Amino acid sequence: MKSIYNEILQAIAKEEKLLAVLIDPDKTKAESLASFMLKLNTSIATHIFVGGSTVEKGETEKLVKALKKLSDLPIVIFPGDISQITNHADALLFLSLISGRNPEYLIGKHVASISKLRNTNLEVIPTGYLLIENGKETAVQRVSGTEPLKRREVQVIKDTAKAGEFLGMKLIYLEAGSGATHPIESNIISEVKQQIQVPLIVGGGIRSKEALDAAYASGADMVVIGTAFEEDDTFFNKLKRD
Repeated sequence: MKSIYNEILQAIAKEEKLLAVLIDPDKTKAESLASFMLKLNTSIATHIFVGGSTVEKGETEKLVKALKKLSDLPIVIFPGDISQITNHADALLFLSLISGRNPEYLIGKHVASISKLRNTNLEVIPTGYLLIENGKETAVQRVSGTEPLKRREVQVIKDTAKAGEFLGMKLIYLEAGSGATHPIESNIISEVKQQIQVPLIVGGGIRSKEALDAAYASGADMVVIGTAFEEDDTFFNKLKRD
């Protein structure tokens, strides 16, 4: 069985940049999914992430099943809760919110998920998840009861990312949050990238091709975009494959 994680490593070794489109089951209308996916499939997107901070039970599985019929891209669960786990996806980001100190999101939810994951064929990818302040309160803050790391405290961000790597995380994910007012600054991305040896994912607040290119240039191996496509799917026109 192919490994999503190994494919990410191979792409990075070839200096390829990856783009994941995040689709929130609670914000996706079934009637518009086919046209949305037509645009996604002709774009430079390499992965589909599915998830949200609060999702109605059963909606994630329903969406993943529909996506499987409309795309051959790897589908990765980006879970906000155990209820979003579905065996119909290809992989799961096993997120540990290492920017916060709520034990439920550091290890508690993970322990509770094992009885469900034990009966799936999902590739589970340990991921250190760092929430970075972006100018507004995010759903992640509200749900997890944690505070984001301050943008000005770059050393703390770097040390937290490195600690995640030392704990065995296979990915480090810098997140500004859904609907962020601005993306994570280039200096934060570049300094974290220089600090770690594992792939770096960056998401939140990226609403233009220029911002996407800036994240890549700063060292992001994969960029995640969600809200920009939710608000205006013509953004795909700027990201068409050659």
